[in-house]
Amino acid sequence: MKKSIVLLLVFFGISSGMAQNTGENVWGAWYMYFGMNRVSEKWSIHTEAQFRYYETTGNFNQILLRTGANYHLNPNAIATLGYAFIGTDGTFEEPPGAIDSEEHRIFQQFILKNKVGEFLFEHRYRLEQRFIDFGPRSETQHRARYRLQVTLPLTDIFFLNFYDEVFINLQDEIFGQNRLYGAVGLNVTENSSVQIGYLKNHFNAIDFDRFQIGIFYNPDLRGIFKKANPTPN
Repeated sequence: MKKSIVLLLVFFGISSGMAQNTGENVWGAWYMYFGMNRVSEKWSIHTEAQFRYYETTGNFNQILLRTGANYHLNPNAIATLGYAFIGTDGTFEEPPGAIDSEEHRIFQQFILKNKVGEFLFEHRYRLEQRFIDFGPRSETQHRARYRLQVTLPLTDIFFLNFYDEVFINLQDEIFGQNRLYGAVGLNVTENSSVQIGYLKNHFNAIDFDRFQIGIFYNPDLRGIFKKANPTPN
């Protein structure tokens, strides 16, 4: 466990050192909630809210609200169809021509999970259709994303979580962005956890460094739905 924590601290130190030489010099923050609400043997509802800031405690950047219907093919394969709303304030430090925008997004997603030794791997494939309103003009964009996530349990309570996600535009310039993430996690209950970590968000011309706090709550609501829809005699 000590070795794993040391490796995580080294990872943060290297990333922080890189941040001093490239990209925005202000640390921002993302405060996030994720939920997978199980309603039947095969179905669950995804709920998500993210509040993103240009700085750790101020200068609002973006709100993201996302939901979707998950179909569980088996415990290690999940297909999702969903919708997201994203509101963005683009006026940090008042750059010339910056405007606010609103986005309505439809997405399709497939998750595969597997385990190698103590390491838990998750592969997430996502397609997005983005309808963005910039006020005087609007755009429709299409994007593909792939995320490889690795979780390492340290004890029954603590764990480490890492991922790398690449964004590929399906129009114009192919590379969109890359997100590299590392966090320490705490299992609060059997179906809830908290992660505190760091995200390096890399674009072609700039990097953003983001402190993150994520709350994960995955309630099993199957008992409630069975009571609401009793089996006929």
